[in-house]
Amino acid sequence: MAEKIRIGIVGYGNLGRGVEAAIAQNTDMELVGVFTRRDPAGVSPMNAATPVHALDGIARHQGEIDVLILCGGSKNDLPEQGPALAALFNTVDSYDTHARIPDYFAAVDKAAASGGNIAIISVGWDPGLFSLNRLFGEAILPDGATYTFWGKGLSQGHSDAVRRVPGVKAAVQYTIPAQQAMERVRRGEQPALSTREKHTRECFVVLQEGADAATVEHAIKSMPDYFADYDTAVHFISEETLQRDHYAMPHGGFVIRSGKTGKASKQVMEYSLKLDSNPEFTSSVLVAYARAAFRLRAQGQAGARTVFDIAPGLLSSKDPAQLRRELL
Repeated sequence: MAEKIRIGIVGYGNLGRGVEAAIAQNTDMELVGVFTRRDPAGVSPMNAATPVHALDGIARHQGEIDVLILCGGSKNDLPEQGPALAALFNTVDSYDTHARIPDYFAAVDKAAASGGNIAIISVGWDPGLFSLNRLFGEAILPDGATYTFWGKGLSQGHSDAVRRVPGVKAAVQYTIPAQQAMERVRRGEQPALSTREKHTRECFVVLQEGADAATVEHAIKSMPDYFADYDTAVHFISEETLQRDHYAMPHGGFVIRSGKTGKASKQVMEYSLKLDSNPEFTSSVLVAYARAAFRLRAQGQAGARTVFDIAPGLLSSKDPAQLRRELL
């Protein structure tokens, strides 16, 4: 039996725990360590035998890890960690600040190439799987338009923005795709849709004692960049209701390409996801791409890659002959 791919996890929040669970479902992989900025003694992996190390000593573990999966945040963690760790290890991350991906790619590419490593960036479902489906749509139906709808799902960034409003004790926010807009796209109409027409937002808020509901609602609905451009509903609930009904992190969405072929044939391509757990699904995508990173490095490749550069067969634990026999 071939030796297992040795995986290390950097960061042990929701995403890191999801990666640990996903590794357990892949028989060709093993988790060899968790690396954290916290006190390692305070981190308890699901498997108590998994070693937990301080992140600042990770360089000492070169040679023990085939691929590092980076589970930090895109705002503050990955811009620093991505290039630094790609110089030392093969890495996979889920960097998702779309506008800054070109700059992040350049920084990671330089570091990975200098270290002779492979680094696959921006892996997940968007960016990631949705990116691939946008590419497929444009390539196959060049005369057309692409539409991405997100939700229904809990947005962690928008939920955090609501929690920062004065008078809010706790809150979650859901992004909801507009059904009427999606049906128009599915009919092949190719409508020009405004931000407000594509999605609505729904907030569930627990007020601090003495806070004025009307003031809080106005502050949320008028918030620039987050809610001002959307139809937003605000519901005030108890803390018990929030903990009971809104503890999970569901998400999902749709990529739809509507186009024409020949003289006037309407063609519609659609890809969708419905996820009970956003971080667990994203973690599962990261783990599949870790397998690809390991294989690319074994071929002698180095530098940064995105999902556009990875052959699908490299994601599978099955060999090419088995894939041709079973899935083609």
